[in-house]
Amino acid sequence: MFIFKLSYQQSLDEVEKHLPEHRNYLDKYYALGHFVASGPQEPRTGGIILCRASSKEQALDIVRADPFYLHQIAKYEITEFTPTKYAIGFDPFIE
Repeated sequence: MFIFKLSYQQSLDEVEKHLPEHRNYLDKYYALGHFVASGPQEPRTGGIILCRASSKEQALDIVRADPFYLHQIAKYEITEFTPTKYAIGFDPFIE
């Protein structure tokens, strides 16, 4: 499992211009079973995506498909981790 931490590199006006494309990207990867949760940081300086991927390379490929990445709207920090404890009902998200 991976945590994608996005840090905006552009103004919120620029972020808003690309938000519909970014949301379509999120919808696609939720439908493919890769994304588990996502949302903006508070304060709104970026966002977080919890991603299931089989390898770091696959996680990088997923990041590279994000319009925020393609248009240099955000910088990405990727952290890999292995969940060892989790809430009841989270089992389907663990590979």
